[in-house]
Amino acid sequence: MKFSRRNMILSTAALAAAPRAGFAQVSPEFWAQFSLLSGQGEDFVAALGYILDRNSPDMAAGLILAMRFGAAPEEVYSGLLRKITGAQEPRSWFDWVVWQEQHPEIVPHESYLEITRMVHLGVDERFDRFLKPEYLTRDAARIRAEEIMWGGVRMDGIPSLDNPKLIAAGDADYLASDDLVFGVSINGDARAYPLRIMGWHEMFNDVIGGVPVALAYCTLCGSGILFDTAREGADPFIFGSSGFLYRSNKLMFDRQTHTLWNQFTGKPVVGPLVGQGVELTRRPVVIDTWANWRAANPETRVLDLQTGFLRNYDSGAVYQEYFASPNLMFPAAVDQTAHLQKDYIFGITEFGVAKGWPLNVFEGGRVLNDAMNGRNLVLIGDTASRSVRAYERGGLEFTQSGAGVSDGDGNVWNVSEAALTAPDGRSLPRVAGHIAYWFAWDGYNGDVAELYQD
Repeated sequence: MKFSRRNMILSTAALAAAPRAGFAQVSPEFWAQFSLLSGQGEDFVAALGYILDRNSPDMAAGLILAMRFGAAPEEVYSGLLRKITGAQEPRSWFDWVVWQEQHPEIVPHESYLEITRMVHLGVDERFDRFLKPEYLTRDAARIRAEEIMWGGVRMDGIPSLDNPKLIAAGDADYLASDDLVFGVSINGDARAYPLRIMGWHEMFNDVIGGVPVALAYCTLCGSGILFDTAREGADPFIFGSSGFLYRSNKLMFDRQTHTLWNQFTGKPVVGPLVGQGVELTRRPVVIDTWANWRAANPETRVLDLQTGFLRNYDSGAVYQEYFASPNLMFPAAVDQTAHLQKDYIFGITEFGVAKGWPLNVFEGGRVLNDAMNGRNLVLIGDTASRSVRAYERGGLEFTQSGAGVSDGDGNVWNVSEAALTAPDGRSLPRVAGHIAYWFAWDGYNGDVAELYQD
């Protein structure tokens, strides 16, 4: 998905779908924001004049929306934005979206909810399931409506893999040894989901070891998070990709209620489940090379290349330019003082807190003894394979010992996907964590998370 403002401009047909004849019944603010989209003509000029005379920053969200979807040059919208906000630095749509994120005190005019809904329904009528007015108000939603951003695809435009076909490791001749996979093992049922396939689908819904789970892979923020989807007294949640983003992060949706969920937090943010006390539980997942995963889990099964979809599943094909670039595809405010925005972080959100470890501290392979919120942890990682596994360690200290880890008494503990296991049968449980780009980790945890300092 390569972003280009040109291919975001609404078609004439989409504009014509709006109730133009009903303008007499709508507010002048709605009329002005709608007229901005045309980019020309008397109504456009009149709308510019109206907003300028009104001179209130509550029209900024509508102008930023028009800058993306409208037909006039960016500078026309940007110039008016600078006048009504007093901001001098932002110039491009990208800049203004970041500015908007940084100014939550500016509340859009009430007509903005109508205009953003109309614009996005012009892209895909099914967006109506997510953008119902009663869900979008500041009281109802957990994110600001003006920060819900179209990601360039329609609902299910990035199709989830639901109970996908798996094959034995020995039959996966399409995989190279250094291909990265998401590795999951639950109750002894080991599965591998190659990133070169998951990059095209960003979501799977499956049952592993008898446990219903979903992996939400946000390619834009570099994170794949495994969630337990079981519900008491009801069928498990089934998730898909909504087509919307929030701060360059995937907004997934559940097919039962069409609630939008933040992929990074596992919490509902827009829709009927908001405020219902629902939150998804994370389960351990690791990124590793196919060779490493298969060696550690010889009975693993792996995704069949025949997914039922026509995609280029070659190694390195999906999001090749984005993954190779230091830049973001969509706007998000990020503090790059400590780390560059696309540096990798291994993060844990457990025990009532969050903590992140820069992936580069595991350069060359490392066993790291650390703690968070009074819970002692040992992390076993390798920067080259992007793999980190975390375990509780009690009062023990561990060092590397071949394929396992050794405690202070010289006992070598076996490292598995579920636990560390001592020769005498003692075990220490795995702790769920995941890899992410710094901008996403810091964006959702920066105010509350601790960051490991080597």
